[in-house]
Amino acid sequence: MTFIVYSKDFCPYCTKVEQVLKLAELKYVIYKLDREFTRQDFYNFFGEKSTFPQVKVLTKDDGEKTIGGCTETVKYLREQKLV
Repeated sequence: MTFIVYSKDFCPYCTKVEQVLKLAELKYVIYKLDREFTRQDFYNFFGEKSTFPQVKVLTKDDGEKTIGGCTETVKYLREQKLV
Protein backbone atom coordinates (compact mmCIF):
# COMPACT_ATOMS: atom_id res chain seq x y z
CA MET A 1 0.00 0.00 0.00
CA THR A 2 1.42 3.36 -1.06
CA PHE A 3 -0.10 6.78 -0.49
CA ILE A 4 0.33 9.58 -3.03
CA VAL A 5 0.01 13.11 -1.66
CA TYR A 6 -0.58 16.02 -4.02
CA SER A 7 0.75 18.89 -1.96
CA LYS A 8 1.93 22.49 -2.09
CA ASP A 9 4.43 24.52 -0.09
CA PHE A 10 3.27 26.44 3.01
CA CYS A 11 0.09 24.36 3.38
CA PRO A 12 -0.54 23.33 7.01
CA TYR A 13 -2.93 20.53 6.00
CA CYS A 14 -0.36 19.14 3.57
CA THR A 15 2.22 19.14 6.36
CA LYS A 16 -0.22 17.41 8.73
CA VAL A 17 -0.97 14.60 6.25
CA GLU A 18 2.73 14.03 5.66
CA GLN A 19 3.40 13.92 9.42
CA VAL A 20 0.60 11.41 10.03
CA LEU A 21 1.83 9.12 7.25
CA LYS A 22 5.41 9.38 8.50
CA LEU A 23 4.50 8.69 12.15
CA ALA A 24 2.40 5.70 11.09
CA GLU A 25 5.43 4.46 9.13
CA LEU A 26 3.39 4.11 5.96
CA LYS A 27 4.85 4.21 2.48
CA TYR A 28 4.09 7.48 0.70
CA VAL A 29 5.18 9.77 -2.13
CA ILE A 30 4.79 13.55 -2.10
CA TYR A 31 4.13 15.40 -5.37
CA LYS A 32 4.50 19.17 -5.12
CA LEU A 33 2.64 21.87 -7.02
CA ASP A 34 4.81 23.55 -9.67
CA ARG A 35 7.40 20.75 -9.46
CA GLU A 36 5.61 17.54 -10.44
CA PHE A 37 2.29 19.06 -11.57
CA THR A 38 0.66 22.38 -12.44
CA ARG A 39 -2.41 23.92 -10.82
CA GLN A 40 -4.38 23.10 -13.98
CA ASP A 41 -3.23 19.46 -13.78
CA PHE A 42 -4.44 19.39 -10.16
CA TYR A 43 -7.88 20.71 -11.12
CA ASN A 44 -8.06 18.27 -14.06
CA PHE A 45 -7.26 15.36 -11.70
CA PHE A 46 -9.48 16.32 -8.76
CA GLY A 47 -11.98 18.95 -9.95
CA GLU A 48 -12.07 22.75 -9.98
CA LYS A 49 -13.15 23.14 -6.34
CA SER A 50 -10.59 20.75 -4.87
CA THR A 51 -8.32 21.92 -2.08
CA PHE A 52 -4.84 20.87 -0.98
CA PRO A 53 -3.78 18.25 -0.17
CA GLN A 54 -5.39 15.49 -2.16
CA VAL A 55 -4.39 11.93 -1.30
CA LYS A 56 -4.63 8.73 -3.30
CA VAL A 57 -3.86 5.20 -2.19
CA LEU A 58 -2.41 2.45 -4.37
CA THR A 59 -3.13 -1.13 -3.36
CA LYS A 60 -2.45 -4.42 -5.07
CA ASP A 61 -6.10 -5.45 -4.81
CA ASP A 62 -8.00 -2.24 -5.57
CA GLY A 63 -5.54 -0.29 -7.72
CA GLU A 64 -5.64 3.48 -7.34
CA LYS A 65 -8.30 5.18 -5.20
CA THR A 66 -8.71 8.86 -4.31
CA ILE A 67 -9.21 9.34 -0.58
CA GLY A 68 -9.55 13.12 -0.47
CA GLY A 69 -8.10 15.85 1.72
CA CYS A 70 -6.56 15.87 5.17
CA THR A 71 -9.71 15.08 7.14
CA GLU A 72 -10.77 12.28 4.78
CA THR A 73 -7.26 10.80 4.86
CA VAL A 74 -7.10 10.68 8.67
CA LYS A 75 -10.58 9.13 8.72
CA TYR A 76 -9.52 6.51 6.13
CA LEU A 77 -6.38 5.65 8.11
CA ARG A 78 -8.43 5.18 11.28
CA GLU A 79 -11.05 3.05 9.51
CA GLN A 80 -8.31 0.85 8.06
CA LYS A 81 -6.69 0.66 11.53
CA LEU A 82 -3.45 2.09 10.18
CA VAL A 83 -3.19 4.73 12.92
